[in-house]
Amino acid sequence: MRILVVYYSTFGNTYKMAQEVCKGVEEVNAEALLRRCPELIPESILHSRPDMQRGMELQRHIPTVTLDDFREAQGYIFGTPTRFGSVAAQLKNVLDQLGPLWTERVMEGKPAGVFTSTSTLHGGQEATIFSVLPVLFHLGCIVVGVPYSVQELFTTQGGGSPYGPGHLAGTDNTRDLDLHEAHICRAFGRRIAELAWKLLSG
Repeated sequence: MRILVVYYSTFGNTYKMAQEVCKGVEEVNAEALLRRCPELIPESILHSRPDMQRGMELQRHIPTVTLDDFREAQGYIFGTPTRFGSVAAQLKNVLDQLGPLWTERVMEGKPAGVFTSTSTLHGGQEATIFSVLPVLFHLGCIVVGVPYSVQELFTTQGGGSPYGPGHLAGTDNTRDLDLHEAHICRAFGRRIAELAWKLLSG
């Protein structure tokens, strides 16, 4: 049983979240299929930004997502940094290409959720997740969040809500995941994989 974890990350923060989500998926005997979105930032800009180059190098080994990856999965987890309180263009570009899967009803009845990172504490974590949810409803997914049985929701200082995991990366994008954020990510991956197993078993 496979859970597709598809994300976009400029500086590597959302990628680190995706790694933690994958750990949670694998805790319940499921395969985490980690895939990244194609880059849309012009090469001229990337080459002029050492911080972006470091982020790209960190995840260069991760394959780019394909439609077949979606077809082969029994659940979906999407990761995106916020862009002015909304989904990053790179992930939106992938979502906009799911029309054939919508026609084929490939994703109907499968669990799905969203995680995000922001540079500031009130930078739009919840709004960014909400900007992806309409797509999941249109595709027929069963939308999944983080329940309050995950105690770190009460104590996190960086990110995470009932709507999905969050991370505070800092204005210089160098703040690493703290233990609470990482735990929420793992709990999220575990929950979606557990629900996928239950749906498969009828």
